[in-house]
Amino acid sequence: MRTCLLTMIWAYLSLYVNSTSISRKTVLEMGGEEDRDGAKGGKILKRFKRGWMWNQFFLQEEYTGSDKQYIGKLQSDMDKGDGTLKYILTGDGAGDIFTIDENNGDLHANKRLDREEKAFYTLRATVVNKNTGLKLEPETEFIVKLHDINDNEPKFAKELYIASAPERSNIGTSVTQVTATDADDSMYGNSAKLRYSISQGHPYFSVDPNTGIIRTALGPGEMDREKREHYQVVIEAKDMAGQRGGLTGTTTVNITLTDVNDNPPRFSQSIYQFSVPESIKTGIPVGRINAVDKDLGKNAEMYYSVVSGDGLDMFDVITDKDSQEGIITVLKPLDYEKTRTYTLEIQVQNTQTLDTRFLGYLPTKDMATVRIGIEDVDEPPLFEKASYMMEVKEDAAVGTAVGSVRAMDPDGYNSPVRYSIDRRTDLDRLFNVHSGNGSIFTIRPLDREEVAWHNISVIATEFNKPLQTSWVPVYVRLLDVNDNAPKFASFYETFVCEKTKAGQKIQTVSAVDADDPVGGHKFFFSLAMEGAYRGNFTVKDNGDNTAGVLTRRSSYSQLHKSIYLVPVVITDGDFPMQSSTGTLTVRVCTCDREGNMELCNAEAQTSSAGLSTGALVAILLCVIILLSEYSCLSVRPSVRLSVCRSVTPLTTYTV
Repeated sequence: MRTCLLTMIWAYLSLYVNSTSISRKTVLEMGGEEDRDGAKGGKILKRFKRGWMWNQFFLQEEYTGSDKQYIGKLQSDMDKGDGTLKYILTGDGAGDIFTIDENNGDLHANKRLDREEKAFYTLRATVVNKNTGLKLEPETEFIVKLHDINDNEPKFAKELYIASAPERSNIGTSVTQVTATDADDSMYGNSAKLRYSISQGHPYFSVDPNTGIIRTALGPGEMDREKREHYQVVIEAKDMAGQRGGLTGTTTVNITLTDVNDNPPRFSQSIYQFSVPESIKTGIPVGRINAVDKDLGKNAEMYYSVVSGDGLDMFDVITDKDSQEGIITVLKPLDYEKTRTYTLEIQVQNTQTLDTRFLGYLPTKDMATVRIGIEDVDEPPLFEKASYMMEVKEDAAVGTAVGSVRAMDPDGYNSPVRYSIDRRTDLDRLFNVHSGNGSIFTIRPLDREEVAWHNISVIATEFNKPLQTSWVPVYVRLLDVNDNAPKFASFYETFVCEKTKAGQKIQTVSAVDADDPVGGHKFFFSLAMEGAYRGNFTVKDNGDNTAGVLTRRSSYSQLHKSIYLVPVVITDGDFPMQSSTGTLTVRVCTCDREGNMELCNAEAQTSSAGLSTGALVAILLCVIILLSEYSCLSVRPSVRLSVCRSVTPLTTYTV
């Protein structure tokens, strides 16, 4: 059929081409104007038009005949048929693709041509005299244009298209667009006019015949990803505007329905049963429960929760992000002797919003019952408290009871318990515990000022099962007793000017106490009763745990006494009252008018010699005595006795 059609087209075009061959037209026209020079010469010149005219030739592509394909004839008016003219052809393909009969101007095509490779050729022709070689006609340009035939089938941009559409889409939802092209001449006939159709993919999809847009053809109830996810659609493009005899091209479109959250999770079973030992630690998984969601990705993510049951406060459920399983964990310690079974009602639901249009009356959540049995475990003794805190006075006698601990066997056997001290926590062996009743008592004297807190551990062991042991911390606080006297906060030393004022403060003193009374420290200061210093200095209690030392004289003498040791009595305000005496060292110094110290006793003046003031005075007195004795020996005996008796005895100086 295709061969017959091509033959008919070829015959028609051949007749058309032959009928439009260019013939020469000779038109002799007289000049309408006279050449001015010719007029003067008495001769009139004539102007001729071209001896031939050209037009474009048409040639059908893809010629299948065995002979050369005749295109047309070039003929000059100057050709008298005597064989004196010669036709010459130049331009695109001249001599190779196209040839001209030099004698009669017949133009032929030597090769089979394809319009899609080259649509037209530009040639030039002229006529020359065979004998002289002179041009008889000016060179004329003409075009050979190839007539298109429908020899190219449509081609799609891709051999395979990948597309997707949401499941549950409405009818007519756009999925993708396919595009095909045809290499034939779109300006000539219908060879390049395409129409699209769907040859595979009914009844789910349709294609627009003009644009190639693929759309859904069924409603939301039919396009369900959980029923069918992948579709292969074959699209056909046909030229000749889709008429019979047109050429076709095809492409494949793989369409995937993407997921929407239209399915709630459902438990794989309605009842789950687990058993765990009572010794299981909090946070440890008990078991896993599983729910299934037909959706994908985020639409299949779910979370579990405990909504009711007697184990609501004892267990929790979390979601495994990888497997989407529910993991049941222990929230609080379990006790077989108290509760042996628990029941939980666990709910599962999607984390994303659920599209409920297609659920009808189905629930969006699901429930499952979980029963957990507790297994009995032989446990060590259990103390009544997690820790104990006790108090005892630091002056408590050895053997004083501090407090008691109590533990019992949590199992049904109620095995007796023996108590002991973990000696690693009581290295000084200050405490002990009664093995039978758990009473803790002292076995050595205590001192809060050395250690205020003692942290010991008591061990409870079952008599019948020595390996079943447990420990409990016991914190013992020593209560303070006023057993330490206050004392000066530091060593105090000051000076007094030789010339001063009575009542002048020369030093402020404070005290510290190792005890820790409940109401805080309260110190009292006074001058010691004994001693000869009461006439020289006095102590004034400031009432704020400090005191000032004041002068009671307006003048002091280094020569008379260079250092005073002032005893200050410090008494606390607690019971029983404690006191001590601190000594303040006061040096007598010379001062300037502003009261600034300049020199303190003779030690400063003779510091280079290394002798104190007392030593210098003693040396001076010894010299005087020696001189006196020498004087007595040098006079007459009668006079010596009276002179020597008059010498005053040496006064003792205390350094």
